[in-house]
Amino acid sequence: MPNVSADTSSTAVSSSLRPRRRSRSHARTIVFPLLALALLIVVWEAVVWLFSIPEYLLPAPSQIFKATAAVWPVMLEHTISTTRTTMLGFLVSIVISLPLAVAIASSPLLANSIYPLLVLTQSIPKVAIAPIIVVLVGAGEISRVLVAFLIAFFPLVISIATGLLATPPELVELGRSFNATHLQELIRIRLPHAVPFVFSGLKLSITFAVIGAVVGEFVAADRGLGYQILSATAFFKTSLAFGAVMLLSIIGIVLFQAVVLIERIFFPWSAEEGRNL
Repeated sequence: MPNVSADTSSTAVSSSLRPRRRSRSHARTIVFPLLALALLIVVWEAVVWLFSIPEYLLPAPSQIFKATAAVWPVMLEHTISTTRTTMLGFLVSIVISLPLAVAIASSPLLANSIYPLLVLTQSIPKVAIAPIIVVLVGAGEISRVLVAFLIAFFPLVISIATGLLATPPELVELGRSFNATHLQELIRIRLPHAVPFVFSGLKLSITFAVIGAVVGEFVAADRGLGYQILSATAFFKTSLAFGAVMLLSIIGIVLFQAVVLIERIFFPWSAEEGRNL
C-alpha cells in the first residue's frame, strides 16, 4: 500500500507539472523569436545610422515603417491582391494534388507514368515559364494563380502520396479481411494515417504559393506586392520595396500559422504526431 500511494502522488505531481512545462515551451517559442527579431531590428537600425548608409541602398527599419505607413491604403490594396492570388493558387493545388496523389498511391503503373511529369514540371524554372503562361491565358489574375499553383502543388502531391503509401500493411490487410472496398480503404484507413503528411505538405504549399503569387506579379500585374516591389525599385524607392517584402513575409507567416492552427483544432493527434515526422 505505501508503494501504491507513493506512485499515485508522483503521478499527480507529474500531471500537475505538464501544463507548466507546456506553457513554458509555448512561451519560449513565442518570446525567443520576438527577442531575436527585436535584436535584429536594433542592430539593423544602428548599422544604418552608424555608417550613414543612403536610404536608396539600405533603409533603416524606421525609414521603412514611415514610407510604408505614408502610403498604407495603397499597400493594403496590394497586400489583399497578393493574398487573394496566393489563396486561389493554394486551393487549386489542393484540388489537383489530392487525386494525383491517390492515383500515384493506388497503382505503380500510374506512379511510374505520373512521377516523371511531376518532376518535369518542377524542374522548369517558374520565372521562365511564367511569360509563356501570360501569352497562353492573358495578363489577368488567372495567369498569376497558375504560377502560384505550379510552384505550390508539387510538395503537396509528394507529401500526400508518401502518407498514403506509408500506411502499415497490417491495417490494409485488416481492412481487406473485412471486405473493405478500395474507396473505404482510402477514406477509413489510408487518409487518416496520412493526415500528418498532408499537413506537412500543406505548410510547404502555402509558403510556396506566396512565392508563386509574387513571381506571377513580377511578370504581368498592375497590382500586388510583387508589382509594388518592381515599381518601387524602378524609382529607387527602396524603403517601399522593403516594406512590400516585410508584408510578404507577414502574409507567409500568418497563412502558415493558419494551417498549423487548423491542424491543432481539428486534428490534434496529427499535430503531435507531425512533430515526430
